[in-house]
Amino acid sequence: MQRSTSLRMRSTRKGGSKNALENYSYNMRNTIKDEKIASKLPAEDKKKIEDAIDEAIQWLDSNQLAEADEFDDKMKELEGLCNPIIAKMYQCAGADMASGMDEDGPSAGSSGAGPKIEEVD
Repeated sequence: MQRSTSLRMRSTRKGGSKNALENYSYNMRNTIKDEKIASKLPAEDKKKIEDAIDEAIQWLDSNQLAEADEFDDKMKELEGLCNPIIAKMYQCAGADMASGMDEDGPSAGSSGAGPKIEEVD
């Protein structure tokens, strides 16, 4: 009984790891195809992400029986490449927005959205 429970847990973890990698790959592909994102990404960075996604999807297709740790390692590899590029893009976009504000605009630290709160005596 203990062995079947252990196998079931391992199978569940494996399926979760595989699904996580698959979802991340396709979500990232959709993200970089979004015109709002694609227009802010340098062509070289977009190509790096596309190539990494294609490689991860090919790896998934070829390694359906891989262990959970292998799926996790591939996920970390893909995240390690994509996350810094996307973070840099958002930082640059945030800096562009902040530098475009005039003196009356909200500071870079505040969201600017939401109600204006005035103190009443």
